[in-house]
Amino acid sequence: MSDFWARNRLALMGAGLLAVILLAVLAGPFLTASPIAIDIANKLAPPSAAHWLGTDFFGRDVLARVLHGGRATLAIGIGVVALAFVIGVSFGTVAGFAGGAADMVMMRLVDAMLAFPGLVLAIALAAAFGPSLENAMLAVAITLAPQFARVARSQALAISVKPYMEAAMAIGVGTPRLLLRYVLRNGIGPLLVQASLALGGAILQTASLGFLGLGAQPPAAEWGADVAGNLAYLRDAPWVALAPGMAILLVVLSFNLIGDALADWFNPRRRAV
Repeated sequence: MSDFWARNRLALMGAGLLAVILLAVLAGPFLTASPIAIDIANKLAPPSAAHWLGTDFFGRDVLARVLHGGRATLAIGIGVVALAFVIGVSFGTVAGFAGGAADMVMMRLVDAMLAFPGLVLAIALAAAFGPSLENAMLAVAITLAPQFARVARSQALAISVKPYMEAAMAIGVGTPRLLLRYVLRNGIGPLLVQASLALGGAILQTASLGFLGLGAQPPAAEWGADVAGNLAYLRDAPWVALAPGMAILLVVLSFNLIGDALADWFNPRRRAV
């Protein structure tokens, strides 16, 4: 595997970038001021030794808001993907293993959800649930779950016809054990790749909902909401919107680079190249 990672320098860059961001996000809040402390006398102050990324219209430290907001954004992304993983993999695995009419009905529901653009569906759900961070997480998880369901179903269909599955069923292994020990365990690789790629999408969609006012509510620090709240000052004080925007860009980029590398690793044809 070391040779594989050596050939994937972009993946190493993504992993290194993500490690730096995680370290800054975890340690930064202990080293910076409060993200909601208002200092009108220093509003829209440019970057300086006192405020490395300047201040916003209310005099709040932009660096502090980026680091504190990073905790919320990354936690939301991981939580959303974990929830979507559980829902989608359970649904898709059962559908693929059951087959027949049950598979057809269950996957038509998945196809119906996939017919809508993910962000549009997330906006509709978040608006229906009401603007809050928890509702935004639930809306994004629902939109991501069908992706996991499709991958899990394809893995279940492929694994169900393997000789060891037939042998396990012949000796009377129960269905729950078949699904967990044989189907899910042997099909986890592509699901992990999907999860790594979905992390970037989850963070981007959650930030988009925050940008539209359907996620975290002021004065809480959250990258998408901070970009939206500071757009009016982009010409006179570009740092207030560029800082959280660049944070979103770098995190999504790092997850995508790592996801591409994992896709190569779990694909024997591409790994052998």
